Order: sequence, then structure tokens, then C-alpha cells
Amino acid sequence: MVAALAPAHAQSEVRVHNHWVLHCAGCHQFDGTGLPKSGIPSLAGNVGHFLRTPEGRAFLIQVPGTAHAPLNDAQVAALLNWMLRRFSAAEVPEGAAPYTTDEVHAWRGRTLANLPAARAAIVEALRRDGVRVH
Repeated sequence: MVAALAPAHAQSEVRVHNHWVLHCAGCHQFDGTGLPKSGIPSLAGNVGHFLRTPEGRAFLIQVPGTAHAPLNDAQVAALLNWMLRRFSAAEVPEGAAPYTTDEVHAWRGRTLANLPAARAAIVEALRRDGVRVH
């Protein structure tokens, strides 16, 4: 497990898991495998790669499900860090900083004009760098 993403407190872990169930699992499934045939990407073994670029980090905050979740910025930061630990800890680059409330606040209001194109550009850049991302 990446130490920077380590859980802060067991009680908060339960709360964050509940946020996942209520706001994310409906599309990304309880196990993070998503519904790729329906355009919902798998997070499992994949999402940690997005922390390799500033655009990827921002993207995870800006996707509509994150940006518009009825959670405050601190809760979103905790949820993103939990999601990375739970579904893709092995792919998180060494030394990656955890998401912070301030980082979430800075990116959350910046709408993506074309979500599929933004994701495709990030995935393509990662692949050019030799990262196996899907």
C-alpha cells in the first residue's frame, strides 16, 4: 500500500466506503470493474495510473460523478484516496501525494468540455510512456 494513501482512521474508512456505495458503485460496480461495454471504465488495477500525470490527477476530480457528488471537498478527497487504495494501490506511482481538500476544491468546478476525449488523451499519453492502462 502506498503510505501516502494510508487510511487515517477506521471510523472514517467506514464512512468513505459508504460514500462509495451510495455515489460510485452503481456505475463502477462494488468491485470497481465498471461496465466497459457501456462506457464505464474499470477502476480495478487501472485508476492508479492516472496519478502519473497532472492531467490524470485533475481528471479524476473533474469527472461528473466526482465533481457533482453531493459531498464536500474533504469527503471527495477521502473518497478518491480510498478508491485508489482499494482498487489500484499497485498502480499508484511511488511518492504520489494523496488528494487534498484544496486540490479537490481547485479542480472540482472546472468542467470537462469532452469527457471521452479528455480520458482518451490521458490514456494515450500514458501508453506512449509505456504504461499499460485500459
